[in-house]
Parts: sequence; structure tokens; C-alpha cells
Amino acid sequence: MNLPSQVNWRHAALVLFAAVLLVGMIRFFTSTPEIALMLGEPWEDMRQRSSAAIAPAIPGEIWGRLPKSDARLRFIDPQYGFITPPARFLAVSFDNERVGSIRMSPQIEPLLLDDTLNVVLYLQKQWSNAGWLPIRVASNPPFADTPEWRARLRNVNRGGKSYWRAENKYQVMLVVGRFKDYRHPTEERYLITLELSRPWGLP
Repeated sequence: MNLPSQVNWRHAALVLFAAVLLVGMIRFFTSTPEIALMLGEPWEDMRQRSSAAIAPAIPGEIWGRLPKSDARLRFIDPQYGFITPPARFLAVSFDNERVGSIRMSPQIEPLLLDDTLNVVLYLQKQWSNAGWLPIRVASNPPFADTPEWRARLRNVNRGGKSYWRAENKYQVMLVVGRFKDYRHPTEERYLITLELSRPWGLP
């Protein structure tokens, strides 16, 4: 009987598979270019920390920059930090050579509805776990994977919007709407917009 050797072979195969999977995950998370920042910090600190290239700020100007490649956002606040999926559009504003606000679409291309919900729920889970609170919930409740939310998002005249706030430090607006993607004319595709800034408006 070769049972012990067969068990050992299967154990070794499982260990090897787990190791390959772990290496793949490490490579993915360490090789994805990112913009890593804090609101209000010096622009050059953000540039030096980020693995995605982004141009210098313009002294004395209020403007913005885009990374020179697809990149994810890593917001590095020690309590309220979060990470987005890679984005093709990620605009960072500056004022007096300091990081201002962020406007981005946390996706590489317009997404199908299931994938869209996965992204927004992933972001909302990070915010909730870090202590962010949803605001304006009477008119703009958090996104959820429910028949009601799916019907609302499929309606080209409605879409969805959710607001989150971290004390009086930060505010996020998350918007989802239908997007006509000419590369996939028979599919329902969606665009996500995320805005991160200092709090504005009323809760």
C-alpha cells in the first residue's frame, strides 16, 4: 500500500498551491501602482510616497493632476484609511502645494451591475469598519445588493448616491449611474464616481 506517500503528495501539493496563491496575491498588491496620500499634506510628500508617477504641483496655483498610469487610491489616515480598486481616472487637486480633494472612478472600465455592486459594497465595508458613518440616509441610503437597489440602478433616470462622513475630518460621496459603453452595446454597464474631501454641506 502507498497510502502514506499519497497523503504526503497531496499535502505537498496543497502547500505548494497555497504558496503560489500567496505569492500571486503579494505580487498583485505590491505591484499595483498607487497614489498614497493624506488630505492637506504637502504635495511632494504624496509624490515621494506613491508608486504611481504624478507631476509636481504648481506653486501659487489651485489645480490638479492625474497619475501617469492606472492607479489605485490608498488613503493613509491611521483611523479612517481605505484602499480602492485600480482606477483609470483619478484626479488629485492641490492648493498652495498641498493635497486638496480627490475625484475618481475606482474602475478600469465601465462595469456590469454585479461587479459594480461588488466595488461599492467593498468600499462601504471598509468605511463602516473604520468608523465612517453614512449621512443623508433618508434620501441617499447606503448601497445594498437588493432587488430595489438593482432596479433603481438600472433606471437610467435615477442611479444611486451615498454619503459617508468620518467625524468632522472627511467626507465621501459615492455615485453610481448607467453608462453607455459603445464597446458593449448590448450590455448594461455602470460608472462609479468617488469624491473625497473635507466635510461640506449639512448632514
